[in-house]
Amino acid sequence: MTEKIELSPKKEKNRAALSSVVAAVGLTTFKIIVGVLTGSLGILAEAAHSGLDLVAALVTLFAVRVSSKDPDEQHNYGHGKIENLSALFETLLLLGTCVWIVFEAVSRLTGKAVEVDINAWAFIVMAASIVIDYSRSRMLFAAARKHNSQALEADALHFSTDIWSSSVVIVGLILVKLSELVPSLHWLHQADSIAALGVSAIVAYVSIRLGIRTVQGLLDTSPDGMDEKVRAIVQTVKGVADCHSVRVRMSGPTLFADVHIRLAPSMTVEEAHQKTLLIQKKVREEIPGMDITVHVEPKKSK
Repeated sequence: MTEKIELSPKKEKNRAALSSVVAAVGLTTFKIIVGVLTGSLGILAEAAHSGLDLVAALVTLFAVRVSSKDPDEQHNYGHGKIENLSALFETLLLLGTCVWIVFEAVSRLTGKAVEVDINAWAFIVMAASIVIDYSRSRMLFAAARKHNSQALEADALHFSTDIWSSSVVIVGLILVKLSELVPSLHWLHQADSIAALGVSAIVAYVSIRLGIRTVQGLLDTSPDGMDEKVRAIVQTVKGVADCHSVRVRMSGPTLFADVHIRLAPSMTVEEAHQKTLLIQKKVREEIPGMDITVHVEPKKSK
């Protein structure tokens, strides 16, 4: 049997981000060619979406590589915030795409004449897009959960929306084709533009959610329930009289925590130091990778 080689977290994250770039290049090129040949706004909207996916994937690859660098004199807490900036950049790109799609779709719905040629290639490119996006979003989500990477999670969320938007476009193409085959359903010829609006709605919704999370990360918003979780773990350590002033923030894939505890004044410095080491060990067992700093105070006398 061939022994499976375990990649380092840095290499695994880089590989996931690089595979996303390769897939985005192929899909963008394929969609542009088919979209231009058919004149389908739905497919062109998806091509623009995939084009931004490519830019986002490149930014994510850069962010993952930079965030993996060790802390230095100028960046004492590491370079994790670059992942938050990467996600914010993706959000702005997606919202910009939505504006263009809506403008073009409304123009077509209000009188701009554009002939849409629906053929087998239109359905092939969208079906291929769904298959590829499904596989790479699963891979990115797995890597994001394993390494607690916000950049990879944003990339995965980005591509998972492509599955739904591609499905919307396929429905639009089917309805346009139906309008050609059944004259009484001629009003369905605008389904392609309506499908494009559906794509923009999906993209806008996901972008706003992603943007809110990104801004929260840049503002050092504490993850929901994490303060209470850290406090509960610390208070299980024998000898800790009180745990207060708990502060938690996230920088890229790393959680940082500062806690204040009260110990018996009779403890020696060495005993107090050993107690803080025990607290750090227990917290990291429950929350892997957390960087926790413990400040010791004397227990208040009654």
